[in-house]
Amino acid sequence: MISPDMDPAFAGIYQRCRTATMTSCERAYALYQAVRYLTDAGIDGAFVECGVWKGGSVMIMAETLRLIGAAPRDLVLYDTFDGMTQPGERDIALTGESAASLLATADPNDPASIWCKTSLEEVRRTVASTGFPMERVHFVPGPVEETLPAAAPETIALLRLDTDWYDSTRHELVHLFPRLRPGGVLIIDDYGHWSGAKQAVDEYFSSTGLHILLNRIDYTGRIGIKCK
Repeated sequence: MISPDMDPAFAGIYQRCRTATMTSCERAYALYQAVRYLTDAGIDGAFVECGVWKGGSVMIMAETLRLIGAAPRDLVLYDTFDGMTQPGERDIALTGESAASLLATADPNDPASIWCKTSLEEVRRTVASTGFPMERVHFVPGPVEETLPAAAPETIALLRLDTDWYDSTRHELVHLFPRLRPGGVLIIDDYGHWSGAKQAVDEYFSSTGLHILLNRIDYTGRIGIKCK
């Protein structure tokens, strides 16, 4: 639900994107604000998303850039484009249910199920509908454990992680966070909902000695700015 304190310009973007994303209005607004901040601050680099589903968050990035008249960025999008990868033992939902058991009982052909199955062609059409120059959109199909670091951009301004599981989240942080520019934005979509994602984030920053303030967006989303 759009709150009266949110930027009125966000409302139209969210209405156009909401059917293509599972993120809450609060998380969508945080992404909108991040794009505006990065543009205003002059922080260059690619916008990267790991875990794209139908492309709703990419739409928010593209629509926000268009709204504020910013120059197009490279949008680098990692996903299997064939549904979720297999979770591990660490991947437990906030409800206490294992991700493996939830996947086992879900219909992989249900577009609203936890399997998150969507084709690359559908996502391409969704992103193209924004009018964003498609030559700046780079689709990287396959599990991130197989595509990274080979397909990583040199510099990143926005890093949005939404692949849910421990293994993929840890792999993304290891190979992509060092490429995030100082002042760049990190968004973790599943920190509060999936224990594996939280563990991966906490372990990464603990093991590297890096410090970042991850601010709570809603019950699951977290956002932070890289200091150095």
